[in-house]
Parts: sequence; C-alpha cells; structure tokens
Amino acid sequence: MPHFKDRRRFLQKSSALLGTAALSPWMRAEEAATPSSGGNATSPGGEQLHNGIVLPKEWPPRYTTVPTREPMMVPYLHYIPDIIPIDVGRQLFIDDYLIEPSRLTRRYHCAKYGSENPIVVADKPWESEAVEKEVPAARAMPFSDGVWYDPKDRTLKMWYMGGVDRYTCHATSTDGVHWTKPSLDVVPGTNIVSTFGRDSTVVWLDLFESNPRQRYKMFAYQRPENTRQQSLFFSPDGIHWTGPVGKSGPTGDRCTAFYNPFRKVWVYSIKATTSRLYGRRRWYREHPDVVEGLKWSMGEPLQWVGADWLDKPRPEYGVNPELYNLDAVAYESILLGLFAIWTGEGGNGRPKPNQLFVAFSRDGFHWHRPNREPFIPVSEDPKSWNYGNVQSTGGCCVIMGDRLLFYTSGRQGMPGSKEPGVCATGLATLRRDGFASMDAGREEEFVTTRLLRFGGQYLFVNVEAPEGELRVEALDAEYKPIEPYTRENSVPIRVDSTRYQVCWKKSTDVARLSNTPMRFRFHLRNASLYSFWVSPSESGASNGYLAAGSPGATGPADTTGV
Repeated sequence: MPHFKDRRRFLQKSSALLGTAALSPWMRAEEAATPSSGGNATSPGGEQLHNGIVLPKEWPPRYTTVPTREPMMVPYLHYIPDIIPIDVGRQLFIDDYLIEPSRLTRRYHCAKYGSENPIVVADKPWESEAVEKEVPAARAMPFSDGVWYDPKDRTLKMWYMGGVDRYTCHATSTDGVHWTKPSLDVVPGTNIVSTFGRDSTVVWLDLFESNPRQRYKMFAYQRPENTRQQSLFFSPDGIHWTGPVGKSGPTGDRCTAFYNPFRKVWVYSIKATTSRLYGRRRWYREHPDVVEGLKWSMGEPLQWVGADWLDKPRPEYGVNPELYNLDAVAYESILLGLFAIWTGEGGNGRPKPNQLFVAFSRDGFHWHRPNREPFIPVSEDPKSWNYGNVQSTGGCCVIMGDRLLFYTSGRQGMPGSKEPGVCATGLATLRRDGFASMDAGREEEFVTTRLLRFGGQYLFVNVEAPEGELRVEALDAEYKPIEPYTRENSVPIRVDSTRYQVCWKKSTDVARLSNTPMRFRFHLRNASLYSFWVSPSESGASNGYLAAGSPGATGPADTTGV
C-alpha cells in the first residue's frame, strides 16, 4: 500500500488548517488506493495520474474553511506510491517526491535577465493610444497574452497589449530575441489582431484541438464593456478571431486560463478578493470542454491558493503580499506555475512592484513553492524598463535549445506618480530543467530514487560536471546493485549537457530493467544534477510536455529528442 511520511503530524496539521471535511477525501484515497502500475488507470480512490498519484474521488478538493495565510499543504509529498511510473517527461529534482533523503545539497535557481532588454518596445503610434486614462504612456507588453512556438509555421509568435488597455498586437521571431511586427489586414498597415478594449488576456495555442478553426484560443477580459466576465474567442492563425463564442460567470479583471494535458481539462485561474485581510487570491474551475467550462455561477468556483506568510512584504509599504495572478503550463512531467506576487500599490514614480515567483504541481491543484526568492524580479533602478509590475505570459516559457525563455512585461514608471508609464517586454532565461539541482562538492555523495517503473530503454541525464564526475548504478527493491549496472561499471560522465546518455561498460541501455521495480542511485563529485529520464529511443525523447513549444518539435510533447 502507498504510505504517508510522518502521516500523523501531516493529518493533524492539515486538519487544523483546512478542516476535516476538506482533508477527508485524501484519507479515503489512502484507504482505497492500490500500488501504482503506471499509465492512466483508475483505482477505487479515484483517478490515477501519470506519475502514480491517486486523486481522491472528490476532485478538485473543496476546502470549506475560511482563507488562510498558511502555506498551501501539498498532500502528494506525504502520500507517495510504492512504485512511481516515470514514462512521461524529464524527472526534475524540485521536491522529494522521487528521491530519498540525501546528503547532496538541493539548490534552487532563478531566471536571469539578458543585456538586450527590453526586446519589444512601444514604437508604433497605436501602441501609445489610451482608452480610459489620458496619460503620457505607451504599452507594448504582455499582460499574460502569450508567446508560443507554432510547429505548423515554424515560427515563434507573441501577443501583447498595444496601447493602454486598447489593442492586442502580434509579433514574430526566429530566434526568440529579435521580434518583427508584421503588417496585417485586421487593421490594415498595423500588427493589431483585436480592437476591443481589454485588460488581462491569454492566447493559447491548442495543439490538441482537432478543429483547425479553433487552433488558437483567446480568453479576454474586455474593456470598456467591463461586464466582469471572461470572453472566449477562436482563431485558425492567431490573427483573425471569431467570437465571443462563450462568456464566463462572474470574475475579476486579472483572470487567466491554461490547459492541463495530464488530465485533459481546461483550468480557469480566477481572480477573487476575499477580504481586506487576504486580498487578491485565486479560485479554481476545471472542465474538459473549453466553452462549457466558462459557464460557472456565483459561488461555484472553488477556493484555490493565495499568498502566504512566507511571501516577504516590502518594508516601505507595510502590507501583506497578495497573489495578483497565476499563469501555468505543463512542462515535462509537472505543471509549472508563475505566481505574480503584489506587495503594494507603488508610488513616488514607481508602479506596483509585482514580481514573479516559481511554483510546481504534480497533481494540478496543489502548489509547492520551495523557492521564495523572486524567480523574475523587478529592478530597483528607477530608470529601468522593469522598475515595476513584472508579469508573466500565457504558456510561461519557450524551450530554445539548452535554455528556457521567459517573456515578461515591465513598467518604467512616471516621476511623482504610481502610473505605469512606458511599458515594454523583456526576456529572462534559465537552463533547461534548471529550476533545481542536486549538488555535490569535492567529496563524492549520492542520491537514491524511490522505487521506479519505466517502459523505455535509454537513461539520460541533465548534468553539469565539466570538472567533476557523475556515475549511475541501478538497485533492486532491496538496494542490491543490479549487474551490469553497477557504480564500478558506470562510464564516468564529465560534461556539461542538458541531454546526455548514461552508459555502462557492458551496456548502453537499461532495456532489461524495463517494467521492473528498481531504483537509480546517482553518485556525484563536483557536479550538479538537474533531471533524469528513460527514453524509448537513443534520441533522448522524453515524451514530456514542452510548455509553450520548442523549435524542432512537431507537437506539444517531446517525441523527437529536440
């Protein structure tokens, strides 16, 4: 049977925070669950996910207590299957779900801005027009919107707010850094693709859609209509839009949506302000049909997540942080979330100093936030393009070779005001899979996985060891080395590579371990390990999801080892 680590303490703390009614589905899941065998089978406890997590029958969970500033409980980190299937995606070291306690040091990493920023600026007349406020400002910035690689056109595409709450505009790129604003026919001679007044908007490239006319989906909060609804539009090319084809129930202005391919549901990330004490938070709604999912009524979306006491306030404002927005996307074997945390209204020339923080989910609902340093921060330089209000994009990041590209908005500010001033688009990058690493110094240490099951043949790693070494061994359920996959037979890895095949002296594959419960033990010296996976091919394809896409990919998942 699956087990809890420190189960009693976990249940006591969870019950105190969430109420017995909220936690009881997880207790029922424990009682009903059976050992994982991989795939998407279900058990009496509920749906079983690709990673072995068994959901309770009542899903999503309904928390019945009042909001709290306690960090969100993450049940699956205490409720771990006896055997974890790893056939979907690269396996990241973001938490302890996959591994046993180790003397290695886990280090979390943040994205870094490049020197070329900002990469898209308001240099067109229509990008300086205002709707609601006659202020000397210009905008060419994503307010979620989206940046995607379209495998059909083999092009990177961006959507962004042009003008102050005015237009949605379009740009294209081949390298992700230099962008072109094409002349389109929606408003002839401009790159405008929608003309209705707008606030928060998400453009989603839906590579699972069978109807070519609905390939692109836009979720928009329209202004000046301001009916406190999200409107849905469809497009075959991201340029010519039809709709609205559906409108949501009551909502706030900074709402977004994303697709969870692990469970094949659309998730609506709904802004809610519960009280002055807790401020902006997120409510949750999911549905397999994108139109039907919008049809919620007052009180139907569920409490989800907010800022907590681990989010640091800014001393100059003296207010509790709030969750301003949440964008998310499937990345490899997990859901990646970008939390925009609000820490004050700004002032004295500075817009709201919102910053982006990273979060991870293995079940699609509960968020693990181990790194409370800004993943993509605001600048503290009043002259900088991102002095205030850094916001994420729909799709979160594009994979470009060995790097992840994160596109953000930034607002320069205006002297003597808290108005946004000139708003532009910037770029921050991170090593592929580089959210967390397991690090070793001069003395060799190791980390051992829990019992795993896979159907692939070739073991790959993302490792940084140009002046160190990585060796890998395979162990059985009793921790006994499996021949010939011993540490002594492991061919030393002394490279810096985001995709490198592990070999042994008498074997280049792990095919004979396929569908057999086993463990990997990674021995490191002067090295950092970011991820591992077992591929069905020597190309290193992970069968994991590629966030907002990657040049060379033909679909939403890595089937080519791109």
